[in-house]
Amino acid sequence: MNEIRAIIRPTRLEKLRTALRDLPNFPGLTVFKVEGFTAPSSLDKRSDEEELTDFSPKLMVCILADKGMTEQIQKVISDQCSTGQMGDGLSWVVEATAVTRIRDSAVLPRSKQ
Repeated sequence: MNEIRAIIRPTRLEKLRTALRDLPNFPGLTVFKVEGFTAPSSLDKRSDEEELTDFSPKLMVCILADKGMTEQIQKVISDQCSTGQMGDGLSWVVEATAVTRIRDSAVLPRSKQ
């Protein structure tokens, strides 16, 4: 299994959620409120106050899915969350080597891919 993570604009969540729900066997997602800034902003000369308050609100979306769905999910994230502007966010994949469902302590099978 893989965990697909993405930092997105809050205004794109509803569009993303709708598109992900349309995927067959989509397993679900978790959303966190986060803040951050892009690297180019650190190149500008800024005051100390600006440096401490330049974070913009974003959302982190986490999806645990079979490896076979990873590419498709990342494509949906890119398609639905891109505005073509700096600050659209990032997505990345982390391999989940062990997953246990808390409800019944079932160890979920690892993907064969």
